[in-house]
Amino acid sequence: MSLSHLYLHIPFCHRVCPYCSFYKHTPGATPMAEFVDAVLQEARSQRALHELKLDTVYLGGGTPTALSETHLEKLLTGLRETLDLSAVKEFTCEVNPRTVTESKAAMMRGQGIDRISLGIQSWDEPTLKTLGRDHAPADAEETYHLLRGAGFRSVNVDLMFSIPGQSLETWQRTVEHTISLNPDHISAYNLNYEEDTEFFERLRRGQYREDESRDAEFFHTSLDLLESAGYEHYEISNYARPGHRSAHNESYWMGEEYLGLGPSAFSTMASHRWQNIPDTTRYLELIQSGQSAAQPGEHLTPEQRRTERFGLELRTAHGLPLSLVRAPEQRMVQILQSEGLLEVQNDHIRLTRIGKPLVDSVAVALLGDGG
Repeated sequence: MSLSHLYLHIPFCHRVCPYCSFYKHTPGATPMAEFVDAVLQEARSQRALHELKLDTVYLGGGTPTALSETHLEKLLTGLRETLDLSAVKEFTCEVNPRTVTESKAAMMRGQGIDRISLGIQSWDEPTLKTLGRDHAPADAEETYHLLRGAGFRSVNVDLMFSIPGQSLETWQRTVEHTISLNPDHISAYNLNYEEDTEFFERLRRGQYREDESRDAEFFHTSLDLLESAGYEHYEISNYARPGHRSAHNESYWMGEEYLGLGPSAFSTMASHRWQNIPDTTRYLELIQSGQSAAQPGEHLTPEQRRTERFGLELRTAHGLPLSLVRAPEQRMVQILQSEGLLEVQNDHIRLTRIGKPLVDSVAVALLGDGG
């Protein structure tokens, strides 16, 4: 069995951001001790997890550090008692500013977490307010230095661009300030308007607008600044110092198998994909009664897997193997080459500088021509 990656979804956020489409909610009346017990019970019930040594573990959300130090420590201790984590080469936890103390950070480091992904998004106060974030720039910087002091092997800073009202100059200052802090990894995401979010409704009503040219300008600004600062651009939205790529996220982009625990978490194993029920209360009821929280899934056909590889591997510096491109699609490869959007090197298709911000459109064009 090739499964080697584990994702745990912690759906709690102190404030629900208006742009975020991940399953999340405020803690409310959720019994946190019961939630932790349920996740550990689900881990014990997954036979696949007990038949191999995991390569990576990722705690995401939501905000995993919205859990109290006591509950988070119970979760991490329980995972170590339940699973073989001896071969884990990367153990990541997402953190939001103002949700971690020196004591909590030290506990996390002691429990084996060695990589932190810190959700800052911007160093500009008005931009943070637009995003509905509940921290100020000073809070974010304080948390960053706290995490640095805790001795984690790798610290990532999450940023976001093309936010309504955000100027190119504001974005440039955000990137430059992030570089001055010298994180090991920087994620720079283009804001997407996802369904079932407040931002999507504002877009639909005409309050916000999408602009591909603006997106490309923001993208190229961050690309130029970060590469000049010595960061490797190894995936459309991700930049790393040498030795600090996200191994867990790379496993997704390369189509490897993974198991998800917690409400709403996805899993893909042996070409079968399913999602846990996106309802924390119902998740607890199912797990506590000895049932599975998994909803009916789907079997991925070889063609579906091939299509996914187009969308994912084109995003990476590695590129898409030319062997995946069928004869009818070769014509579009040549067209996109002539337009300067991609190049073929060492039997791989890679996006050019101008093609990178258009990755989704390029993938659709390649597959559409062969359809």
